[in-house]
Amino acid sequence: MERRGLRVWIALGGILVVVFITTVVILNSTVYSASGFVSSYLSAIDRHDVAGALATPGVTLPAGASRTLLRSDAVAAVDEVRLVSDTDRGDGRHTLVYSWGSGDHAGTSTFTVERAGTLLALFSGWRFAVSPVATLAVTPEHAASVIVNGLAFTPSGGANTATKFLALTPSQFTLSHRSTYLAAGKTTVVVGQPGRTVDAKVNVQATAAFVREVQKQLDEYLGKCVTQKVLLPTGCPMGEQIDDRIQDMPAWSMVKNPVVTIVPGTDANTWQVPRARATAHLVVTVESIFDGSVTKFDRDVPFTVSYLVTIRGDGSLLIAQQ
Repeated sequence: MERRGLRVWIALGGILVVVFITTVVILNSTVYSASGFVSSYLSAIDRHDVAGALATPGVTLPAGASRTLLRSDAVAAVDEVRLVSDTDRGDGRHTLVYSWGSGDHAGTSTFTVERAGTLLALFSGWRFAVSPVATLAVTPEHAASVIVNGLAFTPSGGANTATKFLALTPSQFTLSHRSTYLAAGKTTVVVGQPGRTVDAKVNVQATAAFVREVQKQLDEYLGKCVTQKVLLPTGCPMGEQIDDRIQDMPAWSMVKNPVVTIVPGTDANTWQVPRARATAHLVVTVESIFDGSVTKFDRDVPFTVSYLVTIRGDGSLLIAQQ
């Protein structure tokens, strides 16, 4: 009886050993495999767990680029992650290709990992041999700020200059701009491959509100110009040179105001109102210096305008005639 019980315990012990070894083998081929290591990193990104992704062994951040976008609320989740291939390079390294989706975009990312000892002397340890970090170079054209995945940033480079941001791969960024007088449509860029730089431009343009405000201020300005009872209103674009004697006060009125359009200026944060045609009307009585005859000058006087507009820091506009 005692021998039979001993055999039972030995058999149970053997089974437990086999189960334990099998479990270790299975875990080393799944959770603690090269693909399991990368999948854990990708899962952290999908959860917006930036801190967890950055803590993954082998994730290093190169110098020379901003870390501003390395935050959970600036990361767009990736889903539909699937291992495409896992190539054992024979030197303790694996090259793994993953496909993934993010919103309406999809792509592939290639990761290189290497063995990094063992865990508890049983499970394989891994680290990234090539850090899964890339660079997003953002150039906000004609404006100093940009919206990235719904968050407003002011890149250090300012307007018309590329600012480099570090980004975990894979990541998707939707870039835009919206301010009182300026806007840019959404541009989506994908940062998919470690070590690479992806360039993105945000094409900021004048909004209809900007055009309306400049048109309003210009109309008001010209309205004040025509109240001046002189042939050449001071600081104004219209005027008429008459060599004969003036018999009464000149009377100006606007016939057709210039139609405002706004395009980017040559310098950052400046905007131009391209040359536009307008028409004023002048009525004045004149006496000829040759024969003394008196006539009425009653004519339309065409003129053109061109302005440089600067958006001040407080949001007000500085409109200067060119």
